[in-house]
Amino acid sequence: MAPPAGGGDPEAPAPAAERPPAPGPGSGSAAALSPAAGKVPQASAMKRSDPHHQHQRHRDGGEALVSPDGTVTEAPRTVKKQIQFADQKQEFNKRPTKIGRRSLSRSISQSSTDSYSSAASYTDSSDDETSPRDKQQKNSKGSSDFCVKNIKQAEFGRREIEIAEQEMPALMALRKRAQGEKPLAGAKIVGCTHITAQTAVLMETLGALGAQCRWAACNIYSTLNEVAAALAESGFPVFAWKGESEDDFWWCIDRCVNVEGWQPNMILDDGGDLTHWIYKKYPNMFKKIKGIVEESVTGVHRLYQLSKAGKLCVPAMNVNDSVTKQKFDNLYCCRESILDGLKRTTDMMFGGKQVVVCGYGEVGKGCCAALKAMGSIVYVTEIDPICALQACMDGFRLVKLNEVIRQVDIVITCTGNKNVVTREHLDRMKNSCIVCNMGHSNTEIDVASLRTPELTWERVRSQVDHVIWPDGKRIVLLAEGRLLNLSCSTVPTFVLSITATTQALALIELYNAPEGRYKQDVYLLPKKMDEYVASLHLPTFDAHLTELTDEQAKYLGLNKNGPFKPNYYRY
Repeated sequence: MAPPAGGGDPEAPAPAAERPPAPGPGSGSAAALSPAAGKVPQASAMKRSDPHHQHQRHRDGGEALVSPDGTVTEAPRTVKKQIQFADQKQEFNKRPTKIGRRSLSRSISQSSTDSYSSAASYTDSSDDETSPRDKQQKNSKGSSDFCVKNIKQAEFGRREIEIAEQEMPALMALRKRAQGEKPLAGAKIVGCTHITAQTAVLMETLGALGAQCRWAACNIYSTLNEVAAALAESGFPVFAWKGESEDDFWWCIDRCVNVEGWQPNMILDDGGDLTHWIYKKYPNMFKKIKGIVEESVTGVHRLYQLSKAGKLCVPAMNVNDSVTKQKFDNLYCCRESILDGLKRTTDMMFGGKQVVVCGYGEVGKGCCAALKAMGSIVYVTEIDPICALQACMDGFRLVKLNEVIRQVDIVITCTGNKNVVTREHLDRMKNSCIVCNMGHSNTEIDVASLRTPELTWERVRSQVDHVIWPDGKRIVLLAEGRLLNLSCSTVPTFVLSITATTQALALIELYNAPEGRYKQDVYLLPKKMDEYVASLHLPTFDAHLTELTDEQAKYLGLNKNGPFKPNYYRY
């Protein structure tokens, strides 16, 4: 909405030559609603539209209409000036002069204040530039034992948590069934996971079951600031915000662990960073810790290394390799979220694009299936001959990365390894190739090799960077090589409900296990527990399980109530 031509006082009346004429006889709503470029119809035009009327010149030079009975009426005068909307001057000329866009958004639509995604809900740039570590914030109860971006965003975060609860039936059922028993009473859980609305439902479920929790983020880009604010407002000590630096990341973990008068006795980790920090800085804490629950392939790998070296001093539960994590979170979650992450960041079309997916585990399988369904030409790299054969049988071309790196449009890593995409690969990529990672850690793409003087980094939008070579070639790097879906988009809540329920049951199992049941080693979740997690989600689909008869159960050598498969069974 540009100001009126000529500058001037927006409240001053328009000059007579610019004011719309007073409506004459025959003028009505049609004239008032005519476009600004339109003109009032001429009297002669009106005459021709009605054969019963004749016209003659009025004595003062205007035209007149003569009806059959001889009555003469004056026709509307010709107007050559543009017509303005009736209330255009009143509404649009009253423009704010010293009010920012934020207030303008509020004045145009009150409903914009009810949406966190609207411009009206965001803080201004000066607030965004202030590190949360430099702010003094308190929640409504007066507590300051947290560090989030902006505690005032709590209301928006609460709404997101309420939406997530509707898609997490098993956690809500667990909360309802076990709330009276309080199986985690006395548990002091320190957690380091992605802080999203789904994690918030898990944390509040653990709290309802009797646990005290302190939480940090396992990824510097995946935290939802409004959700972290809602948790802090509810009394959870949360130390996380989107866009942390490496120093902030470790500072947040330390604030969760190193607190006077509070010592954890359970660890819930995602990636192993929290476990590593306690081993490095506070090894004596393990004397009171009953167990570790780890959900990522990277973190589990670290635990097995500690166990092999004889340095694992508490029992650990490997949630990542439980059936309910591998076959649902890793596969189905990534099958949907890979497209979401790529679409939100690049707005690209997938049909006909050439894509190489590095790794054909459950994450890779999900990514390949989604891209193939969208019409992409998908190549796979793999080190394991069994996974490689699966890729071939699923219709994908198995290649080495060097063989296709010059021609592909998208490179996706899903291995959990390091230096899968090296500087040599990056140098040989075609112009505008998109590079991203779907593994937990940021080690798969050698991003550090790109931070050299001869290359130029150009921020395109949030989590999207152009890395430009001296000859003008550029690649599109997403989330600086960190986990794409949780850094750049969202993930399906229902699938995360399965993983979160598994984590909750693993914590309950380790915390309540009698001494001696679990030694200082890494364990898989009991098969019966996997089946229980799955059964809690079936009512959502109105699914009805078939029950074995006594004769059938005896024939198979099974208990009618499960477990139905041996531990070595591959689903």
